Amino acid sequence: MKKLLLGIFIPLIAIQFIRMDVPATLTSTTNNEIDAPPKVMSILKRACYDCHSNSLIYPWYSKVVPLSWYTKTHVKNGRKVVNFSEWKGYVKEKQFKVMDKLPKSLLVRMPLPDYLWLHEEAKLSAEDRKVLSEWGEELHTTLK
Repeated sequence: MKKLLLGIFIPLIAIQFIRMDVPATLTSTTNNEIDAPPKVMSILKRACYDCHSNSLIYPWYSKVVPLSWYTKTHVKNGRKVVNFSEWKGYVKEKQFKVMDKLPKSLLVRMPLPDYLWLHEEAKLSAEDRKVLSEWGEELHTTLK
């Protein structure tokens, strides 16, 4: 039993020295941030910005390997889909595709369930989903 515990804990301690190569805080300094009504911005900043913007504060668990790798990958992939801090820099086609997929994303997978374990404040209510969907549909229509 002692060897088993050592076999688990020694590698866990050793991998802590493999660090994530991002600053503790990253904030947006561009003028490309999305323009949205205050109610929409409030929801986006509360529930979406950690993975879909340049404005985030990495949480405590992002300093613990392998959770740091997981966090880094999620943020990288989230920004690949949409980065609200860079919205105005997107071509219209990309903006259109994002807004076209928004209602389904809100129903099916966003925010990710594993993110909500430690970020209960990001949970979207039915009203939040309705506000974001209506805003997305309105913006989608203007992008046609």
